Amino acid sequence: MSNAFITRSCVIRGGKVLANGRLLHEMAADTPKAFLEGVYAAEGISYPKFYKMDTLSQLGFLATEVLLGGSPLFGGPAAGGSPPGSGAPAPARGLPGVGGAAFAGAYGPEDVGLVLCNANASLDTDRRYFKTVSDMPSPALFVYTLPNIVIGEICIRHGFKGENAFFVFKEFDTTFIQQYVDGLLDEGAIQACICGWVDVLGATYDAALALVEKTGEQSFTADNLNKMYTWTS
Repeated sequence: MSNAFITRSCVIRGGKVLANGRLLHEMAADTPKAFLEGVYAAEGISYPKFYKMDTLSQLGFLATEVLLGGSPLFGGPAAGGSPPGSGAPAPARGLPGVGGAAFAGAYGPEDVGLVLCNANASLDTDRRYFKTVSDMPSPALFVYTLPNIVIGEICIRHGFKGENAFFVFKEFDTTFIQQYVDGLLDEGAIQACICGWVDVLGATYDAALALVEKTGEQSFTADNLNKMYTWTS
């Protein structure tokens, strides 16, 4: 039985952003990239590198931003100051149903891990890059032809240095993710973890992330991960 808890969550799909089970944003857009850029603007984020990311990284980046609500998990340079590389203070954005910056400064950079998974790896960007190969291969796209780059972008933004892993499954294997993250927490390798599903292919985008900590009210179980993943508004 897990001794950890889901303390925050975020789901992004189908033109909607849900935070802790409540609808935070809903907007129409012609493409996933247009929708994500709309969410970026609505969240009031200032991080110019966002526009250089591929769609998978933008999706994981935004899901994490909403998950954390603008509150850093540790007292590093982003704690009330400038996120690395942004040149601008991190905006304080509240989440529905949670207490804002209650955990700010609670962890060191090595205490926070990231464990993500999806079904299509970096295939969406792989296809875009392949189209450029016959003419002029795009270095800007090539750097995103690995799925774990999304983890790197999130770590750069927030300064996380804990254990991380990216898995590719046909479907969201919540039992595997729960057991894997539980193992890291039980071993003391990390004290908190952002985990879940981040997937993009063509017109489909789907993210469901949970913040897992050692104290809380909602048990960190595969069943509760499934409930989060299947949220609709």
